[in-house]
Amino acid sequence: MTSTSRTPTPPATARDAPSPGAYDVGLLLLRLAVGLTMAGHGAQKLFGWFDGPGIHGTGQFFELSGYPHGDAMALLAGLSETLGGLGLVLGLLTPLAGAAIVGTMINVIAVKWGGGFFGPRGIEFELLLMVSAATLTLTGPGRYALDHFIPVLRAHRLVYGALAIVLAAVAAAVVLLIRG
Repeated sequence: MTSTSRTPTPPATARDAPSPGAYDVGLLLLRLAVGLTMAGHGAQKLFGWFDGPGIHGTGQFFELSGYPHGDAMALLAGLSETLGGLGLVLGLLTPLAGAAIVGTMINVIAVKWGGGFFGPRGIEFELLLMVSAATLTLTGPGRYALDHFIPVLRAHRLVYGALAIVLAAVAAAVVLLIRG
């Protein structure tokens, strides 16, 4: 019988400790990528920017997808995406900004469900955006964010993010029930 001996791990030094700044920069990059992507999608719906269909064109799509009052739903989706995206970019009201995107993506995934996982009709892109937004909602924005000027959000708490995700799920469920 052979015995395996492990070499003891030397004590961690300050040099080996994780850099808090690295986490903050990583969260900033994630916020910028998700936030700018979602704000752009919202601007397509609201203003027709970036070759988007605008409110009326998006409203027609919503009606074809089973939602009543297509233009109102297009406005709701466009505002959720634009304001949620800009909130993530700025790190402003991050739990609510992330929740706006999570709720919207739940609806998008429900509409696209059955088209497979991968594009062009799959849900992988929407799922990635939803999980990224949920991650930011739960972790907080990092140090490079306007939330640090809001006393109650300065020290992000997991409970804020969890409550925001519950709010997003409930709001998404209500919109899906309206869809029928």
